[in-house]
Amino acid sequence: MTGELSLSVTNSIATLDFYHPKGNSLPSALLSKLAESITRLGNDAEVKVIVLRSKGDGAFCAGASFDELLAIDSEETANTFFKGFGHLILAIKNCPKFVIASVQGKAVGGGVGIIAACDYAIASETASIKLSELSIGFGPFVIAPAVIRKIGISAFSTLTIDSTNWKSSDWAEEKGLYNAVVQDFEKLEHEVHSLTEQLAGYSLAAMRAIKTTLWEGFEDIESTFEERAKLSGSLSQSEVTQFILARFKQGS
Repeated sequence: MTGELSLSVTNSIATLDFYHPKGNSLPSALLSKLAESITRLGNDAEVKVIVLRSKGDGAFCAGASFDELLAIDSEETANTFFKGFGHLILAIKNCPKFVIASVQGKAVGGGVGIIAACDYAIASETASIKLSELSIGFGPFVIAPAVIRKIGISAFSTLTIDSTNWKSSDWAEEKGLYNAVVQDFEKLEHEVHSLTEQLAGYSLAAMRAIKTTLWEGFEDIESTFEERAKLSGSLSQSEVTQFILARFKQGS
């Protein structure tokens, strides 16, 4: 139940596929492996562009592991838990190569944060999004900087406050989370392949400089992750959140 991660490299294009049987959710161990893999690929001279995607035709990512969330019993373990997506976002930000998200299905919570951290995202029509954290008793604090960087504070507030309703892929494209939306999985694969083949032939130095420009104003994001993880950990141990989680445990 820890999930799987696979890597292939063809024509200087690295493709990272992650999988978890529970909606491609990401437990801490799999988050760490993803972050480590992206960092390693960033230093690999044979790789010029990275594709990040999940397996299957269901959800792209259901966010953090709910089983791990239910097992949290202290602020310390909660803090470690909430840092996971921050570490992955930081790895994507610091990677000197473009990371392209191929989004075949729905994304929730941290999954939205991953997409926002990527340099370019192509999605299928079924790839609706939701930030459900408020309905559980905390908020998408750790991923907030990455999401706000892409879609702005107004759209972020809509997702955060309206935490139980899905927003369509068209809405996500209009707000800037997705750079393109295509009809189906076959078209998605074609568009991602076409883009990455082009990028693999471009100047790596120029792409690195563009990426640095795209992250201007977010240089101190690591310390923000630390603060937000502590806030999330504290709220996760509140009476309200514990009551909500207890209901989930009783129903599981």
